[in-house]
Amino acid sequence: MGHLGTAEGIFYNCFDGKEIAPITGLTKLGIEKVPPLVTRGLVFDMPAVLGVEYLKAGQTFSIRDLKKAERRQNIKVQKGDVVLFHTGWTDAKLEKHPEEWGAEIPGITPALAEYLAELEVVAVGADTYGLDVVPPVNPEEPFQGHVILLQQNGIYILEAMNTGPLVKDEAYEFLFVLGQAKVRGAVQMYINPIAIR
Repeated sequence: MGHLGTAEGIFYNCFDGKEIAPITGLTKLGIEKVPPLVTRGLVFDMPAVLGVEYLKAGQTFSIRDLKKAERRQNIKVQKGDVVLFHTGWTDAKLEKHPEEWGAEIPGITPALAEYLAELEVVAVGADTYGLDVVPPVNPEEPFQGHVILLQQNGIYILEAMNTGPLVKDEAYEFLFVLGQAKVRGAVQMYINPIAIR
């Protein structure tokens, strides 16, 4: 694929970046094309599953860990869900150690991204700035979760999600509501989703 997300890259649905990504913003696939999201949301408490206070920088969690979280929380990922992962990273690092928060992070692996894509979820997110683990599983292929979810499957990614309050309240399953600003040609947007339990 090469140069994903640059003017030379190939975007979702085989759109050529040279044709759809001028400096003024995307002519296809801009944030204005994303519909409001109103669906079931799930948050998985990965530190509880792994027996830690928070996941460490560079730490991943597997499909097996997700299945363990499903059993522990008595919920199962289904087609059309928004799936959020609580790693505890933001709660542990953002205020006290912002330089660490913005460097290496815990996150998903390409295998977990593939699994979630097969389940046909609508969006995947986490309480980290990048969802994917940093440093990447394969240094030659960083942010492969983005490639698998966004480029190959059209599944939205939600970053820096405030999952701590949901986990604290054990609100693992909820109605997820998001209506983002529709800035023409933008590739990302500040969002303020709502979880209704």
